[in-house]
Amino acid sequence: MRKVTIIGAGPGNPDLLSRAALDAIDIADVVIGAHRALAGIDVPPDVVRYELVKTADIVAALTDAASWRRAVVVMTGDVGLFSGARRLVEALSGDAQVDVRVVPGISSASYLAARLARPWQDWRFASAHGVTCDIVAEAERAGELFLVTSGGEDPSRLSGELVQAGFGDARVTVAERLSYPDERITCATASEIAGQTFDDLNVMLIEFAGGAASSRWPYASSGIPDELFIRGDVPMTKQEVRAVALAKLRLTATDTVWDVGAGTGSVSIEAALVARAGSVWAVERNAAGVRLIRENVAAFGCGNVHAVPGVAPEALAKLPVPDAVFVGGSAGELPSIVEAALEKNSQVRLCVPCVTVETLTEACALLSGSRFKGFEACQVSAARAEAVGSHHLMKAQNPVFLVSARGAGGEGGAR
Repeated sequence: MRKVTIIGAGPGNPDLLSRAALDAIDIADVVIGAHRALAGIDVPPDVVRYELVKTADIVAALTDAASWRRAVVVMTGDVGLFSGARRLVEALSGDAQVDVRVVPGISSASYLAARLARPWQDWRFASAHGVTCDIVAEAERAGELFLVTSGGEDPSRLSGELVQAGFGDARVTVAERLSYPDERITCATASEIAGQTFDDLNVMLIEFAGGAASSRWPYASSGIPDELFIRGDVPMTKQEVRAVALAKLRLTATDTVWDVGAGTGSVSIEAALVARAGSVWAVERNAAGVRLIRENVAAFGCGNVHAVPGVAPEALAKLPVPDAVFVGGSAGELPSIVEAALEKNSQVRLCVPCVTVETLTEACALLSGSRFKGFEACQVSAARAEAVGSHHLMKAQNPVFLVSARGAGGEGGAR
């Protein structure tokens, strides 16, 4: 049985390697890792050494080096915090002749917390290292955010985005070259950090006291009052219907959502506040509607909403794969819109509001077919109190039917 030990090397200084990690290196035939991860580590001269980072390259090297019995893969930081260890374990797990062991290291988060002499159990974690990070959406959640960054410009750029969104007073700590002799830790406001230059090797801790934009709707529940939205002559899905529609879409915090025929963007805003770590793509053919969407996005501070001018289904072709789709307006193209969503994701969740019997009939026929499961149809009939003299009478709103279902994926004939 061959053994592969994946070790976390810590922030970078080899003095922080654990005893277990050093023992694994001492008896290894092969040691693999990025140049920075291997720098300063005392690797025996007869050990084969590869400077590799990508999972595929590491697996290929282990496959080619047929004579090894004990291999060590060194990864910076801790193997459980935005590390490539998970992908490597998955890649190696299919080989019954390889036993994989994981040895944790000191993460940059725990190291920084120690340097600041403070606990870190209440921090939440995100990454801007090679991925998009909606820092404004993170600010809306308040609290303390530990952010893995990439490149010396990120602290400055991200802080600039916070300033533009009204979070210039957020407390930002930029930690450069942690554990090295030239380590530097800078604590200031986002306004003070924006425009500064930092070493490429850095992480950030951002402390949000609560934001200016979040005060418009500081609640976790859906059903934002209609009057809080910037309105025009463009149709808008009403409060009660939005609340039920969001429940039918079953959104998660990381979902990608399409709002087709987004109107003023009211559903897009509601979805974005649920899917804070995801994204919402508001497709609208009306130029006035696109302007209203952008104004409402700015008003609610939902940086994860993207207004998409265009006509569906053509405008959907370049959008990312959706987890959920709300079809607020189809302009007679409902079958094509549904097909475009299924082509991207055969298990997509859909919700279609219908105000006419004809649209209801079409939506029910589409979403109750063999390519879907979990078909539901309900009528939302709401009435609101309206003052009449010294009394209040209930005034009925137009009834709306909500038709929803989920793509059956490999079931029921879907591709």
